[in-house]
Amino acid sequence: MGAGRLTAALAATVVLVAAGCDDGATTGEPPDAGSGVVARVNDGDTLTLQGGAKVRLVQVDAPELTTDCFGGPARDVLASLARPGTRVRLVRDPALDDRDVYGRLLRYLVAGDTDVNVELVRRGAASPYFFRSKRGMHAEELLDAVEEARDRRRGYWGACPGAHLNTGLGALTGPA
Repeated sequence: MGAGRLTAALAATVVLVAAGCDDGATTGEPPDAGSGVVARVNDGDTLTLQGGAKVRLVQVDAPELTTDCFGGPARDVLASLARPGTRVRLVRDPALDDRDVYGRLLRYLVAGDTDVNVELVRRGAASPYFFRSKRGMHAEELLDAVEEARDRRRGYWGACPGAHLNTGLGALTGPA
């Protein structure tokens, strides 16, 4: 192989390796899908990043904002953990779907040292939600957190008399 071909092959290899190291470059996600800055908290389990990407917190479900008991307070808890302007890490669970039917990224959210998904459940603002019964890498932590929240009557476990746990259906808190 001539020196020119060798140089071209080496350059192509470097480009391919670099592309493989870029967050999301091989999955079609935005190039910086591994982190972002919170622009808006939509509800108790969804937020929008600067740049417009929407993130649905995976493996948890919060009460619906206007129709479920504790919907507004659940959003407030998420907003206290991931305020607009906060830089967050987005962690994909390879055992679970990448996006939901609405095109939102399905991710664990880390703000500072806090696993936001687990903390929402620990505070009684969300429940573990195992879509199609698939349990991700934090399933046991989420189950431990919901037991703690229920035992201590935190969040909707104390505020909503109709609250009950069904990990296949999500947050069941009763009507607003």
